[in-house]
Amino acid sequence: MRNLAFVLLFATSIEAQTVTIRAGRLLDGRGGSTSNSTITVVGGTISAVGGRKSPGVTYDLTRYTVLPGLIDGHDHVGWYFNKKDRFHSGQDGETVIDESLAAAGNAQTTLLAGWTTIASPGANADAPLRDAIARGVIPGPRILTSLQPLTSDRLTPDSIRAIIRRRKTEGADFIKIFASASIRDGGKQTWSDEQLAAGCGEAKAIGLRTMVHAHSAEAAKAATLAGCTQIEHGVFVTQEVLDLMAARGTYFDPQCGLVFHNYLDNREKYDGIGNYNEAGFASMEKALPTAANVIRLASRTPNLKVVFGTDAVAGAHGRNAEELTCRVKEGGQSPMAAIISATSLNAESMGLGAEIGSIAAGFQADIIAVDGDPTKDITALGRVVFVMKGGKVYKHP
Repeated sequence: MRNLAFVLLFATSIEAQTVTIRAGRLLDGRGGSTSNSTITVVGGTISAVGGRKSPGVTYDLTRYTVLPGLIDGHDHVGWYFNKKDRFHSGQDGETVIDESLAAAGNAQTTLLAGWTTIASPGANADAPLRDAIARGVIPGPRILTSLQPLTSDRLTPDSIRAIIRRRKTEGADFIKIFASASIRDGGKQTWSDEQLAAGCGEAKAIGLRTMVHAHSAEAAKAATLAGCTQIEHGVFVTQEVLDLMAARGTYFDPQCGLVFHNYLDNREKYDGIGNYNEAGFASMEKALPTAANVIRLASRTPNLKVVFGTDAVAGAHGRNAEELTCRVKEGGQSPMAAIISATSLNAESMGLGAEIGSIAAGFQADIIAVDGDPTKDITALGRVVFVMKGGKVYKHP
């Protein structure tokens, strides 16, 4: 009897790990769309997807659109406003505990908004946050981090290579390089072609991808020719550079408006800190139509891999979907292309294309549901009602 009781208990435990989700509309993250589908999740993995009816449905989401958990390829999860409601800049009296709690809060907010994976480029504090979330200590999206980015334009090629090797031993998931000045300082190229070749070449040699901050056309072109994996921002890129990126297979992550609007909306919280000044805010406001036009050009460039990142900073966490709305409404990207950029294409760019970003058998059970059809109304992605990450449900109707 004791053995039978153990077998029954074990069987019940296994059965409890099986979850079925009924989707009214299902977007698979790769461009496919079906109606009235059932997703079966065993443990933390999707085991089956199909139109058959299940005898028992754990989560009935027939009123909603179900799609893969969203992926933000550029999210500064540790940035926050301090106790004085000002941007935390390092010398304002905040403690490490304050920083950790704020980052954990941002992570939870981001997850509940439907973002199950983010890349943070980055800070050393990202690593313990990443690891705590992975262990289930706190709720948050899966995090990839560059740790501290490479910023100095005075580094020699040899020192760049040494730093990149050290980043890998420290646990970096990828390398972040600043190849141009901030848009608030004009965005001109700051790293030489030789420095970029050293950085991106060394990272590739040791199996790490590179994310390069590049606003000017010159910086983006140099980074592309250096074999860097992904270009960030590119507010001033030209069609010539976009065509070059497409030909080289370089991923491009432009921002449409959230990061600029967030700075402008929270001006009093940033003003006077570093280059957050009158000239800096004016440059960001001026960049808005230019940034939207780059989205338009990029979306129309054949074979260009346009991925998705918000550059979310203090004040923007949880608002990530507003960037998708901007891409569609201001940048002219199609809703489905925008969704793919934030799901399967982003996963591919991170080297995780066989694990996340799609709703298919064998993939991680990162699944969300939104109120509405985002292929017709992209703002529906801001109305998340269900969040599952790795088979665990964090939010449901």
